[in-house]
Amino acid sequence: MKREDISVIIWLIAGCLLVFMMVIVGGITRLTDSGLSMVDWNLFSGAIPPINQAEWIETFNQYKQYPEYQKQNFMFTLSEFKTIFFWEYIHRILGRFIGIVFIVPFIYFLIKKRLSKSLIIECSILLFMGGTQGAIGWWMVKSGLVNNPDVSHFRLATHLITAFLTFSYTFWVALKLIYPSKKSYNTSLYNSSIMLMLVVIIQIIYGAFVAGLDAGKVYNSWPKMHDKWIAESVYAMEPFWSNFINGIAGVQFVHRTFAFVVVGLIIYIYYQSKKYTLLKTENIAINLLIVTVFFQMILGIITLVMGVPLWLGVLHQVGAFILLASTVFSIFIFKKIN
Repeated sequence: MKREDISVIIWLIAGCLLVFMMVIVGGITRLTDSGLSMVDWNLFSGAIPPINQAEWIETFNQYKQYPEYQKQNFMFTLSEFKTIFFWEYIHRILGRFIGIVFIVPFIYFLIKKRLSKSLIIECSILLFMGGTQGAIGWWMVKSGLVNNPDVSHFRLATHLITAFLTFSYTFWVALKLIYPSKKSYNTSLYNSSIMLMLVVIIQIIYGAFVAGLDAGKVYNSWPKMHDKWIAESVYAMEPFWSNFINGIAGVQFVHRTFAFVVVGLIIYIYYQSKKYTLLKTENIAINLLIVTVFFQMILGIITLVMGVPLWLGVLHQVGAFILLASTVFSIFIFKKIN
């Protein structure tokens, strides 16, 4: 690690932590049904919340014009509205703060010529991903402001997975600076880690589907769906394929079943690694995968059985984040760096 790169690394790791916090707050926002409480989007004026009773009443009256209040929360008091507004406001203000944390140091490092040409390109990609994430967030919210007082689970999944990918790329860029002289690699474990990354991304997408459709609040038993391995409602919709992207039972079935694929693949990687004499960092990568995936699966089972209470739902999302980070680390450690 070069001495002049330390401040850049700190900047990138800070960005990772902030995205991590953003995902946590986003999870709380979703689980508390707070995401539709702010019915407009203003980049600058939206940074200031209502500061007096008159402004709160005006904001609440704006909310009353949309489906969530008219069809679902029509009994809400101003005090109850303030509660859901709080989480969505924190989510948005944190997004703005992340933008500042990425943009201002980037400009500073450019002026000071602290970034190589390749790093300038990588950081520019990060800025683009961050900006796109904000646009996707508003695109998601708009889907719940029309007729149905729920955001599209497809848009929710897009919003979530782009956040995870933004974190992953930021972490990857930081790792390249932390380990600039990495010589070790293992093609077999690298290929398996790439496969794991794809599987984990699919599982995260289905986790978002489960959240978007409130599919975690049905069939709260494990390993069976009540008394059956495959409940009849899993394949009740027509056409058949629609069950697995739109059906509450079908989406939950895919998510709970695909968890075994994730666990199985990591166990395979673990035993595959025993064929080789690994360095310390390589052993750390493998052990992180094993520990994280079993923690995440147990947490997922408990979350399901308990009907997805807020704190467990958020903790389960944190587990997914850590599993993805462990997978990115594994890919990096076993990749051949030219």
